Amino acid sequence: MSQTDATQLTHEADHGAEHDAEQAGYKKSLNRRQVQMIAIGGAIGTGLFLGSASRLNSTGPALVLSYAFVGVIAYFLMRALGELVLYRTTSGAFVSWMREFFGEKAAYYTGWMYWTNWALTGIAELSAVGLYIQYWWPQMPTWATVLIALAVVLIVNLLSAKAFGEFEFWASVLKVAAIVIFLVVGTVVVVFSMDVGGHKAGIQNLWANPGGFWPTEAPFAWYGPIIVMSGVVFAYAAIEMVGIAAGEMENPKREVPKAVNAVIIRIGVFYCGSLLLLVCILPTSEYTAGISPFVTVFGKMGMPWMANVIQAILIVAAMSSLNSGLYTTGRVLRSLGMAKQAPGFTLKMSGAGVPWAGIVMTAVVYVLGSILNAVSPDAFEIALEAASIAVVFTWATIFLCQLRLRRLSDRGVLPASTFRAPGTPWTSYLGLAFLAFVIVGMAISGWQASPYFWHKTGFVVVVLGIPALFLIFELGWLIVKRRVAAHTGDRMLGKWTDTGLRYPPQPPGPRTESIAALGTLQFEYVEDDDEDDDDDEDFHLEVHEWDNLDEPDKNPPPDAGDGDAEGSR
Repeated sequence: MSQTDATQLTHEADHGAEHDAEQAGYKKSLNRRQVQMIAIGGAIGTGLFLGSASRLNSTGPALVLSYAFVGVIAYFLMRALGELVLYRTTSGAFVSWMREFFGEKAAYYTGWMYWTNWALTGIAELSAVGLYIQYWWPQMPTWATVLIALAVVLIVNLLSAKAFGEFEFWASVLKVAAIVIFLVVGTVVVVFSMDVGGHKAGIQNLWANPGGFWPTEAPFAWYGPIIVMSGVVFAYAAIEMVGIAAGEMENPKREVPKAVNAVIIRIGVFYCGSLLLLVCILPTSEYTAGISPFVTVFGKMGMPWMANVIQAILIVAAMSSLNSGLYTTGRVLRSLGMAKQAPGFTLKMSGAGVPWAGIVMTAVVYVLGSILNAVSPDAFEIALEAASIAVVFTWATIFLCQLRLRRLSDRGVLPASTFRAPGTPWTSYLGLAFLAFVIVGMAISGWQASPYFWHKTGFVVVVLGIPALFLIFELGWLIVKRRVAAHTGDRMLGKWTDTGLRYPPQPPGPRTESIAALGTLQFEYVEDDDEDDDDDEDFHLEVHEWDNLDEPDKNPPPDAGDGDAEGSR
């Protein structure tokens, strides 16, 4: 083998081999039907079904503009995500891309912050389930509801990725059906100016609403629709999970572009369309925090049975989000575990290709969330605000990775993605600027929320919560840093510079260095020890079979001579 051939082989191995190894054990069992409904359902959750009630009450009809603007940012995010997925499809998603472009510490922060996102979101969703159930049974203990809902989604996740996909398919069908029913009924009510609870429906309610379209007088503020965007972000928080699910899709190159391009339509119809009808049907003062605005509308229309149907579907929607949380965190924790950045047990997978240990770990945190529900009546809002911080961080990593990928592909260092985001880099810069504004907005709205400091939830989360999170993560990094450095051979920075690979395929020092792991095959670059050899062949490439895919470190040392390809340097 010539030097050119060896360099090309090791370049290709460094280019993506570890990501291929990361995928070992997963089953590509998510079919087209499931993927499309997962993508649609990911844009419909408790942020619309429940969270929009309090925002309508405090903001007025201009909330429609708030959702529309954040929806545009969400579309920019999905296009950036689509470019990354089509460049490299992996269940590690954001963690794997951050590792490749920004290094091990960046991957560590990304993975654990995303896990924190879903851990806190799960608590919020469990709180939502408790609120929904109390619509029928006010005396039902919230903690009991939490445990029942969690048991259901845990069993689904532990079965297989296909079971997860099937649950999400039917949950998405119900969520979409609920919105479609409301859109049809609401349109009829508005067009014919029907009476709803003593109020005449119609588009005139946009400006006839108390305070007008954009209320500015007390108790409102002119900047209300702007500041509320920090909470609206949470409504779109699950759309990025398509990036993780792509690792188990049958055909991600076909399905991801379709799912991404449909995002803007889903946001326009389901979110903005629903909110527009809500403000046309009733004054925004009629909507109350903790009660779904859709349930409020149907109840005032004298259709309590429809309100009951919607209420049941809302429970499914919240459980769908819980289901997604367990699915994504299990995959992210395994990616962290393979890099020695999470406990070793997170590598464990079932025969069905489910990273069950990471899923159970997240479920335990959800149980702790049930305790929060028992001791704090404001559990939903607390968890929502805290989860928003993690959502902002995750979205920022997607924009950053896409900017780095585009810079490298424009310079010819990496092949260009087949699904490039339009408007780059400006759309990603706008996305990052908006996310910085979200943090500031959370602090401002949180400060105004209550005269009592510890009830200023958003402000406390931003000012105290963010430093606390980073302190915890930094301490964790100090614990795992040495182990990660040993695992990577001190290759801690991003893989690429602006001109090519940052690290040579064979770093100086160790006589044997693993350079790739493709599926179940391990490639090793081994120097020859025979200094008396007269020929120019002073290294050979060995190929070994891995026996233990779940815990690679437990594989026995490879025996020399399993397979080789001789070459020269």
